[in-house]
Amino acid sequence: MRASMLQVGSVLLGQLLNSDHGGYQGPRMPCGHHHQAHFVDYRTKPLQTVLGRVALRRAYYHCATCADTDGRGVIPKDRELDIVGTSFSPGLRRLMARTGGQEPFDAARRDLAELAAVSVDTKAVERITEAVGTTIEALNHTERTAIVTATVHPIVSAARLYIAMDGTGVPCVPRETQGRTGKQSDGGAKTREAKLGCVFTQTTVDVQGYPLRDPRSTTYVGAIETAQEFGHRLHAEARRRGLTRQSEVVVLGDGAPWIWHLAQQYFPAAVHVVDLYHAREHLGDVAKLVFAPHSKESKDWVAARRTELDEGEVDAIIAAIKELAAHAPRLRDELRQQAEYFETNTLRMCYKYFRAQGFFVGSGVVEAGCKTVIGHRLKQSGMRWTVAGANAVIALRCQLLSDRWEEVWSRLRFAA
Repeated sequence: MRASMLQVGSVLLGQLLNSDHGGYQGPRMPCGHHHQAHFVDYRTKPLQTVLGRVALRRAYYHCATCADTDGRGVIPKDRELDIVGTSFSPGLRRLMARTGGQEPFDAARRDLAELAAVSVDTKAVERITEAVGTTIEALNHTERTAIVTATVHPIVSAARLYIAMDGTGVPCVPRETQGRTGKQSDGGAKTREAKLGCVFTQTTVDVQGYPLRDPRSTTYVGAIETAQEFGHRLHAEARRRGLTRQSEVVVLGDGAPWIWHLAQQYFPAAVHVVDLYHAREHLGDVAKLVFAPHSKESKDWVAARRTELDEGEVDAIIAAIKELAAHAPRLRDELRQQAEYFETNTLRMCYKYFRAQGFFVGSGVVEAGCKTVIGHRLKQSGMRWTVAGANAVIALRCQLLSDRWEEVWSRLRFAA
């Protein structure tokens, strides 16, 4: 029954699409480059749609001047239907991009066949997904420019605004990592760092006083790019979400220096909070350096420092680490680095005050985002990406998981 209905639908769609005399616009028409194109004949194009294949009849025009530069004719109907340079309809491209952004390309091909009775090859899914993602990224760039120049009004919200950022490695093809320092035995790299940022709001706390993230308030931005490029991207998203109209803004992150350089540059007036659980890991690292594993002395030392950390008594932690260093000269350099971590982030570790204000003190939202947005799709076994391909999929997934898919698709004009 489904096959029969799709067959009938494709016939009706073909009749509808061919009811305009092929888009004929007279013997001459503007070519789009200030010349006149002349009608030549009608040409048929096989178009694959969500209902099946359709033979599309289109008027073909030729511009003698433009033919010398691009060698292509003018087909107004292709422009009208948004199928210039592609044999897939916009609706089918949307399905291919959405499934290709959610799962491996071959799995997407199988799901399209099973769920939508659409037969396409794996390479087509990959090509369309990455092309749509690239176009989405171009739209994102245009939007960022409009936000910075104040031609787009930000979202107004009375909620507390949070900005969080993190990084995660994406496996890349060898040419993308050539000459880069990494964690391999030979000092090389197999991954490139994708930076991810998220913006969300909070309006309330639970009965125990812990903050609650507003449902569906989280939006994501990300790419494999320099920290400075990413800072501009995240700042624009924060502005779109109402940064300039918020009285209370909180930046969350782990101890990576690039995060706090960007926070100081783009969000200097915000409250800066180092992830509490990341700070606790550093206490554990100190204990592993000095004490025997799982010893009572180690556990007692960490427990005492965690209490001080929860109280925001970072100076006491620094003093305790320096005391250990005084009795362990061979570990002095490593312990000094650990002490410097707490010294650098002292003002970002006022956890007693932060909790009293009802702030989040962990960066779990963006850490989970690294897994959901990037890891689940780009870090599966055997995957290797080009930077361009990875960024296209990241751009697409950020829109999907930010609940902006319908919004962005309404603005999308795809050109293969």
